[in-house]
Amino acid sequence: MSKFELKLPQMGESVAEATLTSWLKEVGDTIELDEAVFEIATDKVDSEVPSEVDGVLLEKRFDVDDVIKVGEVVAIIQIEGDVDTASNGTDSVDEMEDVEEEPVMTLESKMAQVKESVSAPAQDFSSSERFYSPLVKNIAKEEGVSMDELEAIVGTGLEGRVTKNDIMAFLEQRSNNGSEPAKPAKAPAPEEKASESEVPEPKIQKEAAEKPKSAPVQVGKEDEVIPLTRMGKLIAHHMIESVSTSAHVQSFVEVDVTNVVNWRNKVKKAFEEREGEKLTFTPIFMEAVAMALKKYPMMNISLDGDKVIKKKHINLGMAAALPDGNLIVPVIKNADQLNLVGMAKTVNDLASRARNNQLKPEEVKDGTYTVTNVGSFGSVFGTPIINQPQVGILALGAIRKMPSVIETDQGEYIGIRSKMFLSHSYDHRVVNGALGGMFVKAVADYLEAWDMNREI
Repeated sequence: MSKFELKLPQMGESVAEATLTSWLKEVGDTIELDEAVFEIATDKVDSEVPSEVDGVLLEKRFDVDDVIKVGEVVAIIQIEGDVDTASNGTDSVDEMEDVEEEPVMTLESKMAQVKESVSAPAQDFSSSERFYSPLVKNIAKEEGVSMDELEAIVGTGLEGRVTKNDIMAFLEQRSNNGSEPAKPAKAPAPEEKASESEVPEPKIQKEAAEKPKSAPVQVGKEDEVIPLTRMGKLIAHHMIESVSTSAHVQSFVEVDVTNVVNWRNKVKKAFEEREGEKLTFTPIFMEAVAMALKKYPMMNISLDGDKVIKKKHINLGMAAALPDGNLIVPVIKNADQLNLVGMAKTVNDLASRARNNQLKPEEVKDGTYTVTNVGSFGSVFGTPIINQPQVGILALGAIRKMPSVIETDQGEYIGIRSKMFLSHSYDHRVVNGALGGMFVKAVADYLEAWDMNREI
């Protein structure tokens, strides 16, 4: 018999963790290949995680509502025959639990050591209302951290949770201050070590502690208190993270889309009869954005530290509203390679399944640029927040009939034209005003030059 580690898969380029929402199997249950074992949720999508092998569920590593990082072992499955337990990831069981390596030790011995250390008698952390991960509790027990000390640590994780780095920084400070002898702390895994350019953890803790708290909200007797949903909390976290990461700058362009409006009105009925799909404005705008990204590929990038990652593929995120008011961003892969019929079918399919919560994890990841339609709610223009780790996002304003000066060979006159605003938010760390402005102008030029005789 061998054991297989079922890990949390990568859910998207910007997704580092997910919340476990339910277990679909219990310990001892038989599991078939590709059968769903548990459900997870991110701010982008809810999804089931299937098994990669046939076997029996041997161990659950997390409880419902626990936050799990990508790559962490969520379940252990017992299988027939031999298998490389690290085949579905780079970390073995002992690495995921941060147990120090032994020169020679079997996998079973390592697992037993981890279980023993976690279950060893120590002080009770259950009395605290604050969440602590099993790893943090284990370190606290081994290093003799009291409950009062643990409660006083400023957490830098999601919703103020204490991370491994937080408690390790506390132990280092305690050792340096000589207030209490501490055991030598285990070094973080190589991928977790801070670079020389990063701010040391103690300073981060100090800054977090000194950060002013928001003013208390007065709640009246007749006021209704509505807790944020899980997705609402995650979206709020990512919005704040994006604003604090990117230097947001906006450029606005007014576009005459009269030709686009008239052309669509002319062909939409025939298109629906032939293709069985409605022709909305969205695929037309997506085509324009894809063409602009081909013209200005330095808008199709991400910033990784001091390196710019130029993306090979143009994958357009399409912000879609959900019934509960939240947004989700399905991705149109290789958008520049689709003709308008293919774009319309893809847009309609993703929008429909987004509304019905039927998107797959791979359909909300790997986006390189995002478009959001604020005009669908009547907004003239907006200042959208960048979808990390992208460097730009375009907001489409409402199309309105406006009086406009029309220039002809015979002179100028006032006419009624269909116009809209394009609002381009971009990351000023790597996108200067010239590039940001030229890009959104390229989108406008493409729409204004729309061929009224175009075939579809």
